[in-house]
This record gives sequence, C-alpha cells and structure tokens, in this order.
Amino acid sequence: MIGAFLMAGCHSQVFYTDEQRVDEDGWNLGEALEFEVDVPDTTTYYNFLIDLRSTNSYEYSNLFLFINTTFPDGSIAHDTLGCILADPRTGEWYGKQSGHYISERIPFHQNVRFAMPGRYHFEVRHGMREDNLKGMKNVGLRIEYANPR
Repeated sequence: MIGAFLMAGCHSQVFYTDEQRVDEDGWNLGEALEFEVDVPDTTTYYNFLIDLRSTNSYEYSNLFLFINTTFPDGSIAHDTLGCILADPRTGEWYGKQSGHYISERIPFHQNVRFAMPGRYHFEVRHGMREDNLKGMKNVGLRIEYANPR
C-alpha cells in the first residue's frame, strides 16, 4: 500500500485517496485490491474516481473492473466499470504519459452520498479474460468532495 490520506480541510477537494500496487508478475484474476474508508457524514456529496497506472506494454485499449462495496451494516453493492484507455483504432493512449507509464483517472460515481456513517470496504478486481493481466501497475480509489468550498 502506498498510503491513505484523509483530508478534511475546507480548501481541499480530496476526501480520500489510496493506491495499491499490482503484482509485478501481473494482476491475477482472483486478486482483489482493497480499500477502507471511514465515513463520518451522510449529508456531503462526493465524486468517486478510479486512478489507473499502466505501462505502454499493456495489451488492451480497455479495462473492465468489478468493484464490490461492503457497507458498515454488512450489505454489499456490486458494480462493473468499463475503462477506455486508448483509441481502439490507433492505439493512442488517452491518459497522461511519462516515459513508458500511462496514468488515467476514471469517474466512477458522481455527486452521491454515503448511505450510512461508518467503515466502508471496497474491493477492486479486473474483469478481463486474462488469468494474469500484465502491464497494470497501480490501481487507486479517490473520493473527492462534489462541491468543494
């Protein structure tokens, strides 16, 4: 884990951010990357984003993610997120490039509130047809205030 940062200052738009490294040998189909978020307030609106960092040797122009959210009461929500990373015709990457790395920020949910206060657990798995997905380096969860002050 690279680290989690909770920021509650009125000038910051970031409520939570954390990033997980993917295994150097590839992201195993069954491997979940996990994030824990403590939520004190259900009146604030947030935007959820997924941060991706891959290499230019990633073989696909897209990435499918399965995201499970476990609520403080134990209930679970399941989501599927399709991420378009490159132009499928030209292969040109959409994200920011630095050397052979590409960074992309994908909106996931916009302008939503947490249903209840407490600890939320997020699990992110890839949904590609590869048992061991190569080229993905980091996956992050970022939660921003929808209307920063």
